[in-house]
Amino acid sequence: MLSAELFAGCGGLALGLSRAGFDHALMAEFDGDAVATAQHNKQRGVEHVAHWPVERTDVRDIDWEPLRGQLAVISGGPPCQPFGIGGKKQGPDDARDMWPQAVRAIREARPDGFLFENVRNLAGPKFRGYLDWIVAHLSYPTELRLMGESHSEHLDRLRSLRRRPAYNVAWQVVNAADYGAPQIRYRVLLFGLSASRGVKPVPMTPTHSHDRLLWDQYVTGDYWKRHNLPDRSREVPERDKAKVFQLRGLTSAPTQQPWVTVRDAVKGLGDPNGRANHALQRGAKVYPGHTGSLLDRPAKALKAGDHGVPGGENMMVLDDGTVRYFTIREAARLVGLPDDYLFPRSWSESMRQLGNAVPAQLGESAGLWLRKLIEQASPT
Repeated sequence: MLSAELFAGCGGLALGLSRAGFDHALMAEFDGDAVATAQHNKQRGVEHVAHWPVERTDVRDIDWEPLRGQLAVISGGPPCQPFGIGGKKQGPDDARDMWPQAVRAIREARPDGFLFENVRNLAGPKFRGYLDWIVAHLSYPTELRLMGESHSEHLDRLRSLRRRPAYNVAWQVVNAADYGAPQIRYRVLLFGLSASRGVKPVPMTPTHSHDRLLWDQYVTGDYWKRHNLPDRSREVPERDKAKVFQLRGLTSAPTQQPWVTVRDAVKGLGDPNGRANHALQRGAKVYPGHTGSLLDRPAKALKAGDHGVPGGENMMVLDDGTVRYFTIREAARLVGLPDDYLFPRSWSESMRQLGNAVPAQLGESAGLWLRKLIEQASPT
């Protein structure tokens, strides 16, 4: 299936879609360092990446006419800075808000479907009205906002339309850990399917669960066996005791796969040794609110700081209680990038890119889900 990727970053979502069977006809990213990373791996012939048409592109300059009616899917993550918990939270008043460009892409290219993602805060109280506008405008992408018309006024007008929408659109808040990523990373996903196909999107079903991880750790002890560690099934953390007590009353394991932990993700890499982005970065320390990620849970969400890398979110707590930063290679595994996907820039710049990346595991799950819907639907 042919696709186009907007706001591609260093390639997390794009790789997930590639693994789900999509071939990118266009890949656009404005950040030169992120483009350099993707192109570096394209030149090295990394699987899937070797065929990416990735270029430094301002999405506002894209001419969609050559791809009109040719694409199965358009995907991407518009810049999240206008809506993130940090920053000025200016939303649609921020010059970096590119949601109107995402809508333009759908209006002009007319794909069979689309997948967009953003920070969970987009669905929070401050920006929920804007999310409603995004959904409504994606449903009727040709119904442009008039000069002087506010987003809320446009939303009211879109909601008053009685004709069939061009796209059926749904959104949901997901935790990447529920789809196999070794990160607790919450995102808003927006899915759309051409209304002509007669199918409405339904929420994705998680494939992994915390309950199954707790079962493997503190009911059967299988988790510790997998890592050749002493059985800690009697050492239930205080916050998990009630849930483990409930699980011990079950006669069979939860059906989902277990959450993937940091220990699972970095297995086989060994201690930092300087090879292939696996070098130790010194200076990690604990301070209030920044305590690092435990080895036997998914990591906290990697963060991308504007003025350097936030230490607490990007470090691990070792078995002896000491902390150190994730290496680039370890962080790449948390994002689902293969070990031959290299980062040619500095540690801080590479970690910034990884902190901005959509976990490829989540991208693949969402891509497979959307592909199945498209394949099952038939035009009406």
